[in-house]
Amino acid sequence: MAYTIGLDYGTNSVRALLVDIADGRELASFVYEYPTGKNGIILDESDHNLARQNPADYLNGIGATIKGVLGKAKADKVFRAEDVIAIGVDTTGSTPLPVDKDGNALSMSDEFKNNPNAMAWLWKDHTSFAEAGEITELARKEKPEYLAKCGGVYSSEWFFSKLLHCLRIDEKVFEAAYSWVECCDFITGNLTGTQGSDALKRSRCAAGHKAMYNEDWGGLPAKDFLAKLDSRLGDLRDRLYDQTYAVDTLAGKLTADWADKLGLKEGIDVAVGAFDAHLGAVGSGIGPGKLVKILGTSSCDMLVSEPGQAVPDIEGICGIVDGSILPGCFGLEAGQSAVGDIFNWFVDYIEPGGKQAGSHQALTEKANKLRPGQSGLLALDWNNGNRTILVDQRLTGLLLGQTLHTKPEEIYRTLIEATAFGALTIINRFEEYGVKVNEVINCGGISEKNAMVMQIYADVCDRQMKISSSAQTCALGSCIAAAVVAGGHGSFADAQKAMCSVKETTFKPISANVSVYKKLYKLYLQLHDAFGRIDYNQSLHNVMKDLLEIKDNTNC
Repeated sequence: MAYTIGLDYGTNSVRALLVDIADGRELASFVYEYPTGKNGIILDESDHNLARQNPADYLNGIGATIKGVLGKAKADKVFRAEDVIAIGVDTTGSTPLPVDKDGNALSMSDEFKNNPNAMAWLWKDHTSFAEAGEITELARKEKPEYLAKCGGVYSSEWFFSKLLHCLRIDEKVFEAAYSWVECCDFITGNLTGTQGSDALKRSRCAAGHKAMYNEDWGGLPAKDFLAKLDSRLGDLRDRLYDQTYAVDTLAGKLTADWADKLGLKEGIDVAVGAFDAHLGAVGSGIGPGKLVKILGTSSCDMLVSEPGQAVPDIEGICGIVDGSILPGCFGLEAGQSAVGDIFNWFVDYIEPGGKQAGSHQALTEKANKLRPGQSGLLALDWNNGNRTILVDQRLTGLLLGQTLHTKPEEIYRTLIEATAFGALTIINRFEEYGVKVNEVINCGGISEKNAMVMQIYADVCDRQMKISSSAQTCALGSCIAAAVVAGGHGSFADAQKAMCSVKETTFKPISANVSVYKKLYKLYLQLHDAFGRIDYNQSLHNVMKDLLEIKDNTNC
């Protein structure tokens, strides 16, 4: 018998999953909720763009979750802890954090322990929107190739935007940082004892999709390019990295200290880390032509090329990276900045009575009785900005058509439809550039819990929606990576064949609904282009821009 453990670092918690690599049987899982902040996130009421996390929560989560799954697995009479052969790691991203020369998080020092700028800058932190614009403008003028592989626009969710913003707002933290690491590299470095050395293996997924890394121009953006943004950012380039690794690479061996704490064998393999969405795609059985949608607080949409086959540059997506997602293929990522977060926002803040009277289940039951188009409502799904295809985190949501007779369930369904329209826009963008979507596999909490959402997605996209058999595909993907690295399977294809599957129940388009949604989607696109593209309607764009400036000035 051979088992692997997958560590899945999400937005609010970390989960460990223990899997039998022979057939993907899930023996046990354990979740550790981050204790710091609100639902694990450090927020600032005066700046809704800020979202940070405490790196100490990440490290404490290793012990809590792995010991938790090992404790649960004792109920399985066959399982033995010494049969665990490897650990895989996935995390949110881009979630970089400043570290000292030994690879320790600055926020874990006495000097910076209460400073959010010294903590991990969570993927959904959008405070660096201005810096993202600067990077985009400079690259368009001098290094357009830097943007070509990440959709043509650099995002405030990404690595260098956040570093530059830290430099602007907190020089003390920036100067104290010897380097910055992505969360996935921070975890693997700690498990293997390589966090403060040149032996730390940086994730190809993180570097390629969020830090403009590409071997065609020597890795990260050139020092002189970064120096034009700020000389100190250029100096930092020397303390970052020149090489990256895919998830089929050994990050190192589990240290004796961690082995003793966790109850595992010293020296078992630890795979190079990756993003949760990427390994979620692996755990869902991604392959060429298979679009994997991870539906959670946000959404991530992943595709991979045929092995070794290049793909064209695609405007507005989140990266085209050789060796990301599935080693040996080009990985393509897109997504929406809010999906479940939009539904939660409505239930928690808008619906009368909040969670007590307006639970998701109650609203879903009422909304499911409505027909497409019946409410007369239409919405834009930009409540947390637009990740794809406009790549503008300053954009905001919109609800059109409401009257004094509009009911909560009508709004709830309309918000779901808006996210489905956003999902279709992403699919269409891929196919406009010749990247075909032959199959759609969904995973994540929403696909597991809400059949109405899946039916709406099938009707809007006019495609069958499949659901991954595992409710924990990100952690399962990490288990698969660990199994391959440890030699338990000869390839990712072999591991996926043994460990992945989809549910028998699928959601097929209903022709009458498809017809109505095609009409509504045309209207959605008019709003999308009017409010999202400055070259389409300057006056509408200026209204949005001025509204945000008034809001910013009021909050100063």
